[in-house]
Amino acid sequence: MWFWWFILICDCIIPAIMIIVGRMMWKHCPKKINGVVGYQTKMSMINMDTWRFAHDHAGKLWWKVGIGLLGPTMLIHIPFYGASDDTMGILSIIIIVIQLVFLIGPIFLTEKALKNNFNEDGTKR
Repeated sequence: MWFWWFILICDCIIPAIMIIVGRMMWKHCPKKINGVVGYQTKMSMINMDTWRFAHDHAGKLWWKVGIGLLGPTMLIHIPFYGASDDTMGILSIIIIVIQLVFLIGPIFLTEKALKNNFNEDGTKR
């Protein structure tokens, strides 16, 4: 039984990180464009307008997706209470792969939003 609880906690880490980091990106964008902290893509680092927009957009998406993933992640585990360690390991791998798709997806959506709202030189459309 302890392994079930351990896997449940481990599987909730990605959504929890998405909620926390998304909220931080959305509400507390780094004051300066840098290559260390923040949403760092070529388009987002053109100027402060693109930098703030990217953090706001990606942060909101990660926050919403993280909240949306947390419930189903926990609910999926309920029918497997008492399952073997091997079954729980396989279930965890499947859940984490799905979560990683949802973790990476907002990057593509944010880049698309940047291209729809800004020209290549960073000026607003």
